Amino acid sequence: MAESESLETITEHERILQEIESTDTACVGPTLRSVYDDQPNAHKRFMEKLDARIRNHDREIEKMCNFHHQGFVDAITELLKVRADAKKLMGQVSDTNRRLQDAGREVTVQTEEVIRCRVQQSNMATTVEKLQLCIPVLEMYSKLREQLESKRYYSALKTMEQLENIYIPRVSQYRFCQIMAETLPKLREEIKEISMSDLKDFLESIRKHSDKIGETAMRQAQQHRTFNSAVHKQVTLSCAKPLYGLNGRTALHHNGLITEETVDEEETDEEVLTVQDLVDFSPVYRCLHIYAVLGDRETFENYYRKQRKKQARLVLQPQSNMHETVEGYRKYFNQIVGFFVVEDHILHATQGLVTRAFTDELWNMALSKIIAVLRTHSSYCTDPDLVLELKNLIVIFAETLQGYGFPVNRLFDLLFEVRGQYNETLLKKWALVFREIFEQDNYSPIPVDTEEEYKSVINRFPFHDAEIEKQQFPKKLPMSQSVPQIYSQVKEFIYASLKFSESLHRSSTEIDDMLRKSTNLLLTRTLSCCLQNLIKKTHIGLTELVQIIINTTHLEQACKYLEDFITNVTNVSPETIHTTRLYGLSTFKDARHAAEGEIYTKLNQKIDEFFQLADYEWGMAESDGRASGYLMDLINFLRSTFQVFTHLPGKVAQTACMSACKHLATSLMQMLLDTELKQISMGAIQQFNLDVIQCELFASSEPVPGFQGDTLQLAFIDLRQLLDLFMVWDWSTYLADYGQPTSKYLRVNPSTALALLEKMKDTSKKNNIFSQFRKNDHDRQKLIETVVKQLRSLVNGMSQHS
Repeated sequence: MAESESLETITEHERILQEIESTDTACVGPTLRSVYDDQPNAHKRFMEKLDARIRNHDREIEKMCNFHHQGFVDAITELLKVRADAKKLMGQVSDTNRRLQDAGREVTVQTEEVIRCRVQQSNMATTVEKLQLCIPVLEMYSKLREQLESKRYYSALKTMEQLENIYIPRVSQYRFCQIMAETLPKLREEIKEISMSDLKDFLESIRKHSDKIGETAMRQAQQHRTFNSAVHKQVTLSCAKPLYGLNGRTALHHNGLITEETVDEEETDEEVLTVQDLVDFSPVYRCLHIYAVLGDRETFENYYRKQRKKQARLVLQPQSNMHETVEGYRKYFNQIVGFFVVEDHILHATQGLVTRAFTDELWNMALSKIIAVLRTHSSYCTDPDLVLELKNLIVIFAETLQGYGFPVNRLFDLLFEVRGQYNETLLKKWALVFREIFEQDNYSPIPVDTEEEYKSVINRFPFHDAEIEKQQFPKKLPMSQSVPQIYSQVKEFIYASLKFSESLHRSSTEIDDMLRKSTNLLLTRTLSCCLQNLIKKTHIGLTELVQIIINTTHLEQACKYLEDFITNVTNVSPETIHTTRLYGLSTFKDARHAAEGEIYTKLNQKIDEFFQLADYEWGMAESDGRASGYLMDLINFLRSTFQVFTHLPGKVAQTACMSACKHLATSLMQMLLDTELKQISMGAIQQFNLDVIQCELFASSEPVPGFQGDTLQLAFIDLRQLLDLFMVWDWSTYLADYGQPTSKYLRVNPSTALALLEKMKDTSKKNNIFSQFRKNDHDRQKLIETVVKQLRSLVNGMSQHS
């Protein structure tokens, strides 16, 4: 057992020794530690083993040294021999080295200079190479600065793009390029701000110059319209009769060409200006390109459209006193036209900055505002000339914008509303004209002393009378001076109304219909009202009323000539189905009837004035034997008045005469039965009877021809029967025949007889008028009382029956 353990220990020590011999000394530690980790005292045996191994190696070294000793000795001997030669060689080498150093020192200096030059040359080549890369960058940046200074911003942006994409990346390692690259975005923002500032200046400029732009555009449209009108007139004159010309210009034919007498030669010679000639649009183009290059086009478009909408609202805001002068309207239209001319140019000159939908939206908004403004302000216009000028401006305004593609039908529809306002102002103006004519008229037949004077009247008014034409000069025409004046003014009204109908894009039939309707308004409303007011004026007497009736008769007859006049100016046949007829006949008939009624009224008023002069002595014992003075004056007045009525139609004069006699009879009856008249004597009755006799004589004298038999005398039949009853004192017959158709006193009412009889009875009691009856025949008094009782019973019976 012990032998086996010893053998293992020896084997292990052998392994450790081999490991120590073959292992680096730095790694011996773990191996040696294993010696101490084994059995106790193992290290002693290991040390013994190690010593033995060292002794073996020493013996081998000794053997090897002994084997090589002789060779070593020989080598040392040889080395000693070479030592002397080596010293000699060393001296030679040192001498050679010294000489070589002395000889190469200059070469070294030159070589170092060459090396230095080569380095400089290399550096210069490198610098030139780098500069060749940097110089284009600097040149482009310098070019960029020049472009910015000269305000060529679009080119500057292109240069920036080249710098960023091509030049700067080549030399991006240099600091100045980094600074340059950092500067470019700031320059872009600066360009955006500058271009936006230019755009704002442009917007402000076109806002100020819109008036001039619109004025130029409208003037060109007016010239174009005038030229087309002249061409149309030339065609019309060469093909058919002329219709009418109211624009103050006459188209002449000269060598087959058209010339216009009133067109300013300066205007025709002027160079045709366009919107580009009046406005510099480069700020818009430049700003648009700049924002497009910067990729911010949408922002620019939104800003431009927003600003233009604001400007549109400002342009569409009229001045408060615009309606006072045509210049106010002209300036308003010029600004609007200028605005949309600019927008139309922007629409066609740029791609997408404004679209057709945007301009249509602006126009629709503007059109609604324009129509509302014109409706409001035109309603303030009281001068037809101003309304007509406004219409012409609207037409030119509409045609100008229509030429730029904007729809303007609503403007022409508006003109029909304005036409109504125009007609109203015309009617008011002509009402003043008619009123002035009536005020200046002398209401007497027109005297003509010569043929020239006669023709002068006939040229102004269509009057034809064979009998008057046969008369010798001097002679008188039946109408007064106002008739030809009224007729001429109606024609002038038609012309004035026709002026508004020009250029409304309406057919001749529609124009004819409008003219006839407006003329009807003039006749049925304005002229009729003037006539009615004239007739009602207090200073218009019977003579004037008679002349007014004569005048209206002639004006009524002239209505057919007015219709022919309208037909001539519109060239529309009166046989057209929808042709409106003039209502002048009814107008003048109504005026004539009003004048006739006023004649009847004034006659009655005059009769009442005479009756106010009546001064009966109702208690007189007996009559004067002659009619009252006031009544004779009244009859003389009626005679002279009815002589003036000879020019009136027969029925009018007869009606006036019958009305006057009836009113005269009624007034006499009312005077006799006046409730304030308490007493009346038989002498007063006799005096009153004389006055009634004069009235009957006047009626029988036929003051107005045409009455049949005693028709006019029947107006006094009630008075006659009543007075006869009292004068004859025929009560028995009256009471016996009362109610019979053949009664002699059929027209005497019991209440009337009773009222008068009671007035006489009261008088007999106080003034003893009937004293002779009491003395001679007391039965007569009883008869009166009996008659009174019977009359009262008749009156009571009538009231119960009714």
